[in-house]
Amino acid sequence: MRVLIVNTAERTGGAAIAANRLLHALRHNGVEATMLVRDRKTDDSDVVNIAPSWRLRAKFLWERGVIWLANGLSKRNLFQVDIANAGTDITSMPEFQQADVIHLHWVNQGFLSLKNLEQIFNSGKPVVITLHDQWYFTGICHYSSDCNKYKSLCHQCPMLTSGGIGVDLARRVFERKRAIYEDHNVTFVGCSQWMANLARQSSLTRGHTVTNAPNAIDTLQFAPDDRQAARHHHNLPEGKRLILFGAQRITDERKGFKYLAEACEHIANQHPTLASEIGIVVLGGDAQSVKESLPLPVYTIDYLSNEQDIALLYQAVDLFVTPSLQDNLPNTIVEAMACGVPCVGFDVGGIPEMIDHRRNGYVAAYRDSGDFANGILWCLDEARHEDLCRQARDKALNTYSESIVARHYQDVYEEALGVRS
Repeated sequence: MRVLIVNTAERTGGAAIAANRLLHALRHNGVEATMLVRDRKTDDSDVVNIAPSWRLRAKFLWERGVIWLANGLSKRNLFQVDIANAGTDITSMPEFQQADVIHLHWVNQGFLSLKNLEQIFNSGKPVVITLHDQWYFTGICHYSSDCNKYKSLCHQCPMLTSGGIGVDLARRVFERKRAIYEDHNVTFVGCSQWMANLARQSSLTRGHTVTNAPNAIDTLQFAPDDRQAARHHHNLPEGKRLILFGAQRITDERKGFKYLAEACEHIANQHPTLASEIGIVVLGGDAQSVKESLPLPVYTIDYLSNEQDIALLYQAVDLFVTPSLQDNLPNTIVEAMACGVPCVGFDVGGIPEMIDHRRNGYVAAYRDSGDFANGILWCLDEARHEDLCRQARDKALNTYSESIVARHYQDVYEEALGVRS
C-alpha cells in the first residue's frame, strides 16, 4: 500500500506537525508513505515539494486579495477563512501517480484550489481527509464558532464584513465542495470525536464515511527524563514549580491567554505563598509581548523547531496549561502527556477527550478563569502530582503512540480501498 500525505507545510503549524508525525508513524509500521508539501523545511527523503516559484506567492496574495475585497477592504478575520481560488495541480506528479491512497491534511493558503481538489477526486483514487479544523465541511471558515449554517448551506458568512464586492463567497465555495465530493470515494477523519461529530452534522459529508483517529507521537523521544538537566538546557530556574503555556501566536484570541492571566491573578491574590514558588514559561510567537501581563515570574521562549528541544522543554516543567477557547486535538497536550506532564484545559472541543478530569489533569469549566486557577492548584498539589504524571504518560502510550495511530489509519486506508472484509 502506497500512501501520499498532502499538507501545505512540512513542519510549520499544528496540522503540519501532526501530518509529519503520521508519515513517520506509518513508515515505522510498514506502510510505504510519502509526504507532499509546498513549504519544505528539511532534507527528509520521504518528503517532496512542488517546484518553488514566484507564482506560489502570487497565488497566496491573490486569494487574500479576493477575501479582502469581499470583506469590505477590512483585515478582520483575513486569515480565519480560505476560499481556495488558486493552487497547483499535483495529479501529474509521480508521487501522486504511484499512490494507492491520497491523504489530504491542511492544504490552504494557495497550495490546493477547489479546481485542484476536483482533479484529485476525478483521478479515481480513494481520498482520505484528516480534519485538523472544520474547513473541509464548511464554506470558507476554519472554525465556525457559534454559526451552524454548515449543517445545511453556508451563506453570508459572519466571518466577513458586509459591504464587500457583493459575491457570497461562503455559498459559492460550499456548493462547489458539494459538487466535488458528490459520487466520489472520500473518507473524513476527525482528529477528535468532537471534530468527527461536527463533520457528521454537515450536509457536505452526507453519504460519506466519517470516523476519527488521534494524532501520533513518538513516545521514545517525548518521554519523561531528567528535569534538572532539561531546565539547565533551557536556562530555566531549578527552584520554581514551572507551568508551560505555548501557542504558535500567543496573542491569538482563540488561544485564551487572557484567561491564563486572570487565573494567575487569582493564584497571586488568594495563594501568595504558593504563587511565590511558581513560574510561567511562555513559548511561541509574541511571547515577549505578554510578559508584563502576568503577576508571576515569566520565562519566555520565542520559538522551538527542533523536536529534541521541544521534548526537553516539556521535561523541564511541572504542568502544561491550554486555555484555548476552540481547539480540535492539540499536539501540545499529546506532547506534554507523553513526557509525563499533567495538563489543564477548558471543557471545549477535543480537549475533554484528551485530559481525563482529575486523572491526568483537570478540565475547567469553559471560560471560567477561577476554575482554571483551581485546576492549576489541584494539579500542583504535591500529594497527587506524581500520580498525575504517571497517568498522563500512560494515556499517551495507550492512545497516541505511533503503532496505535498507524493501525487506526491502516484500517481507514484498507476500508477506502475496499480490501477489508
